[in-house]
This record gives sequence, C-alpha cells and structure tokens, in this order.
Amino acid sequence: MMRAASAAGAAAAAVVARGHSHCLWGGSESSEDSEHKQPVPIKCRDGTTVVPYVAPSRSKQLQRLKEDDFDVLVIGGGATGCGVALDAATRGMKTALVERADFGAGTSGRSTKLIHGGIRYLERAFWRLDYTSFELVQEALDERKHMLDAAPYMNSPLPIMIPIYQLWQVPYFWAGAKAYDVVAWLSGGANAVPMSYYISKQEAMFRFPMLKEDGLKGAIVYYDGQMNDTRMALTIALTAAQSGAAIANRVEVESLTKGGDGKLTGAVVKDVKSGREFRIKARQVINATGVFSDAVRKMDDPDAVDLMVPAGGVHIMFPDYFSPDRMGLIVPETSDGRVLFFLPWENGTLSGTTDSVTEITMAPQPTEEEANFILHESRKYLNAPVKREDVLAAWSGIRPLVRDPERLSEGTKALSRKHLVTVSDSNLVTITGGKWTTYRRMAQDAVDEALRVMGVAAGDAPKSQTRGLKLVGSDRAGVVCAGKFNSILVTLKGDFGLAHDVAKHLVRNYGTRALQVAEIVRQNKYGVTKDSTSRNDTFARRLSPRYPFLEAEVVFACEQEYAGTPIDILARRTRLAFIDSEAAKRAAPRVVIDAEP
Repeated sequence: MMRAASAAGAAAAAVVARGHSHCLWGGSESSEDSEHKQPVPIKCRDGTTVVPYVAPSRSKQLQRLKEDDFDVLVIGGGATGCGVALDAATRGMKTALVERADFGAGTSGRSTKLIHGGIRYLERAFWRLDYTSFELVQEALDERKHMLDAAPYMNSPLPIMIPIYQLWQVPYFWAGAKAYDVVAWLSGGANAVPMSYYISKQEAMFRFPMLKEDGLKGAIVYYDGQMNDTRMALTIALTAAQSGAAIANRVEVESLTKGGDGKLTGAVVKDVKSGREFRIKARQVINATGVFSDAVRKMDDPDAVDLMVPAGGVHIMFPDYFSPDRMGLIVPETSDGRVLFFLPWENGTLSGTTDSVTEITMAPQPTEEEANFILHESRKYLNAPVKREDVLAAWSGIRPLVRDPERLSEGTKALSRKHLVTVSDSNLVTITGGKWTTYRRMAQDAVDEALRVMGVAAGDAPKSQTRGLKLVGSDRAGVVCAGKFNSILVTLKGDFGLAHDVAKHLVRNYGTRALQVAEIVRQNKYGVTKDSTSRNDTFARRLSPRYPFLEAEVVFACEQEYAGTPIDILARRTRLAFIDSEAAKRAAPRVVIDAEP
C-alpha cells in the first residue's frame, strides 16, 4: 500500500518492456503536421468563439534551445521554475527552460493542493510575536488572490471546517479565523474568498456527515483555495511558451559553462529521450530546482555549503464518500502536534499531515509509520471505521526548507519558511524555499535579481508583468473570461454529447482548451474508423469506469502538453495514479501501444 502511487508506473513499465512502446497514438513530436498546425476557432452554443492555443512541438522547442542565444536559462520545471520562465518571457527577455524529468514531476506535483496563506503560521506569529511569520502569511494571502484569478477554471475557493470539541476553543478559533480574514484584507486579497464564520453542531454534522458527533460543540469554517497542482505547473509552463519561452521536459543539465572571466555562459544539457548532448547559450542562469538546488549549486561551485533541509509530507487518498464535495476538514493539532486534513479532490478525499524529516529523492515514498499514523488519527475524528482497504493511493512530497546562509551557525534556528535568492561568484542565481502559493512572487524576485546581476539599472529594468496575468485556458486575450466557463460546460454536454461529470472535469482542468479535447472525440482523428458521432467512439471512452478521464486526453496530452511516457499521462496529466493506483494500473495498457508485440 505504501507504494500505491507508483503502481501505475510499474504497470506502464511492464507494458513498455514488451516492445518499443510509446504513448497511445504517438508522442508529442510524432506527427509532421504538428509543426504546421494553426489554431481552429471553436464556437460555443451562446455564440462565444474560442481560439485555442496550439503549443509548439517538442522538436521545435529543442531546435530553439540548440540554435538561439538566450537572455535567461531556467533550470527546473516545477512551479517556481515555470513561474520564472513566465516572468522573464513576459518582460521581453529571451527565455529558455529545461526540466530533467516532467513538468511538475517533483515537489510541485505532490503538495496538499491548497492555495493558502498558512493559518497556523498566523497563530505562531501572534503567540511568538514573530513578524517574519506574519509577513509570510500576508504575502501568501496576497498571492492566493492572484492564483485564484489567474486560472479560475482550475483554482477555486474551498471552505474548510475546524471541528470544535471544547467550549474554550470556540472564541479561540473564531478569533484566529477572523484574524486570517483581516490579514487577507490588509494584503489586498479580501475579496478572493468568502469570510469565515461559526456554525452549530447540527449544521457541522449536516455539512460533514462523516464527522464524529460525540463531544462536538460546533465548528469554524474558513476559506482557502484549492488547485490541481501538477496541471497548474504545466499550465504556467505552457503560458510561458505562449509568451515566447523555449521550454522542454526531459532535458538534463550535465554541466554549467563559464567564460574566461569565470562567469556563467549557459549549460551543456542532454536530451534524455535521444541521449544527445548540446549546449544552451545564455547570459544568465537561474537555478529553480527546489530540493535539488544544492546539487546545481555544487555543479557551479563544489565547495558550496548545503542550504536545503528537506521536509516530507505524507498524503493518502480515500474514496470520495469520506468528505463532502465542497467542504474540507482540518484538525489543527493531532496527538503529536501536527495537522490532519481531509480535502475533497478529483473525485476522492485527500488526507495527510505536515512536515517530517526525510531524504532528498525524486520519488519519495510514504512510510508505514506515517501512513498508520494518518489512519489512527482519522479514526478519532470520523464516525466510520477507517481501514487500510479504504486507501486508494498514497504518496509523499518533499518541501524545500532552506537555511539562511548568513545564519548557518544557529543550526535549526536558521531554517526559514520564506524564499531565498542567492547569487554565486559566477553569477548563478538560485531561488529556493517558499511555498507553492508564492511561486509568482518568488519568480519575480529571482528575475529582478538576475537583471541586477546582468547589470541592468533598476530604473531601466523591465517590470514584472505576471500580476493579474491570465494563464492558458483562461483566454488571456479576453475572448472568454471566468463568467463564460458555464457556456463551455453546456457546449460540451449539448454539442459534443459528453456526460456531465466528464464535461465538468474537462472544464475544471483545461478551461477553454476543454473544447480542443472534445474536438478530438468529435473529429475521430488518427485513423480510427468508427462513426465519430457515436458515444462509443474510441476517444470518448473512459480510462477507468469510475473516473471522468477520457482517451481523448491521452491524445491531447501527447500532442499539446509534452507528455512522452505513460506515467506522464497517468500521474500528471490525468492524476489517476495519485487518485486510485489500482485503477491507474488497469488503465496503463490503454495508454500504451506495443510497436513490436
């Protein structure tokens, strides 16, 4: 069970091992036509016309990386790296981004899926008179508003209930939630989510029926945001590409190159798919590799002092009936002082705890001890037995806590929850620490520092353009705004004949680009001979009967989202491996073709 989230990857590998296999209907550069495709306008039922974004092929992106001279090379395709690429590109800088695995494959795809300021950090700030923690919460709440606005189809407010079992906790938690509201108002993010409020015991049981009733006094409901983290990272990367950046996954940095003055001039990289090495020329290199930042820093300077302190967070997926559709639950303090949460996410219930000590690895695994702790604590707050058989998937993520290099002698006191920007003697800019919610601000600070290092005077430096910028799927040109997504939902159901849960899933994860996925179903592409209007059409079939993921999404992911392996599809484009590992294992052969049976 502890390796549940990787089961789909093993299944896919088993299928691939039988021959030279690849994603269903080819990879992102399998078609010669992909170089010349033009966006085709799609009309909704209400007359709204959407002109979808067509991404350049991976081969085209690789060609640019080999041939162009760049202002900035960004290493790392997680949330921060993609954010840096978007920030630089929208300032008019010639930008390159490389990721050795897949976009959002590391920490950025293994988060709690919350867009939050950190209500516990605020509690700490007040009790310890810690202004740094207060600033962290204020900054994150400001950025929470940006994330909700930037991709409103994917990111949305989520009410979260704090159950109260002691009367003295009623005013305490009420005051804490109201303080959270006030800080959001002070940061300019007051209208991003509704205000917090108190509800009675009866109302709490009505809204969260799985909650244990014995001793319950009532509950506080406050709001944060929720996202699909890996798809959010991918969307940021695609928006960077739309803004002119050259981006490529599965391109690994082998070494950094330097000029005669000892300053960086780019990097030697390897296309992991072909094994070929080439050089990327850039005036400035930004290291945005999260928990792997020290490895890149040591590539630049072998004597660099380690700054990263990895903290692991274990997550478990339960069936959807463990939580209501639109209400989360958080236990502020478990038996060992950590947080326990139950959040509705992607047709399931996400549960887990906060930070614990771990090692740096690309694929951290949840331990038996951590998983059993979650199960044990869950039984204290839910009114139904929580069994190991209820676990559909499990995974662990690593958060990149960082030590302030100027306070290393202070030991653990030097640990910071804020992000950190450093510059080496060779001008390598490293951005690390922070949290998912503040990725945009981190990117802005990194690019500001890069411009300073490049010798651009502060008054002449182009300003960040990402605040308020709509991401791909929101239609940045203003053709479709947040209020029009229901039009797309109606069109998917009425004109394309898709089931309600499928249409809702497509809009929630693709925005306006959901119409492109639906067109794959309707046009019956790639040589399939069935009647394209039939609801039994191949690409209209679900990857799993229980979930709304379509085979058409596999095609779209390979052609428009740089997916190149089965696990890219199962874990990061559809998230099936993170939701239900057995369902993903059964679906694996459906996303693979045996070229040599």
